[in-house]
Amino acid sequence: MTSTEQLIESLVAQARPVRRLRRPLLRPAVWLLAAAILVTLYAVGHELREDLFDRLAQAEFALGTIAALATAVLAAVAAFYASLPDRSRGWMLLPVPTLVLWLSTVGMGCLANWVPLPADGKALETAADCLATAVLISFPLLMLLLMMLRHAEATRPVAVSLLGSLAVAAVASLALSLIHPLTAAVQVLVTNIGTTLILVA
Repeated sequence: MTSTEQLIESLVAQARPVRRLRRPLLRPAVWLLAAAILVTLYAVGHELREDLFDRLAQAEFALGTIAALATAVLAAVAAFYASLPDRSRGWMLLPVPTLVLWLSTVGMGCLANWVPLPADGKALETAADCLATAVLISFPLLMLLLMMLRHAEATRPVAVSLLGSLAVAAVASLALSLIHPLTAAVQVLVTNIGTTLILVA
């Protein structure tokens, strides 16, 4: 029968050095840089919407865009911090203020800019194009994020997954607002909620 001393010596002999994780702020910075590169490449390939600068001059659109960007940044930071077992659960609340602001601007846009759907099917085609854009941007970012957060599986998997999905959805929303000239803000809301539910699932 193996004694306690022998067991300890055996474990020590078989132990391998553990590579420390990079600093919590550096990892989301790397992911956000990858997101910025992806959105930029997509925008170059599909061109920015023609009325972008006119829309940015409107307070509601500008505020929503800034809120989406801030939500993406804060949710990514919160996901990486929440994935560490020695960090407070309070980090999970970091993106809440900007999330509320972002969703409120989208919701207000739905009420203020509601337009009837045209009968020629153009709205359906635009919505499908928006969904395709959201998926093409979201999928690689989600895969990268899952790979970078794979060690969170044993700590707070649900919370980290939700925060990561929120960060990805915010980036997708930002890309949609820069590229697609949507005729109704309700399309943005439906696309964002649908994409978020897919990512969380």
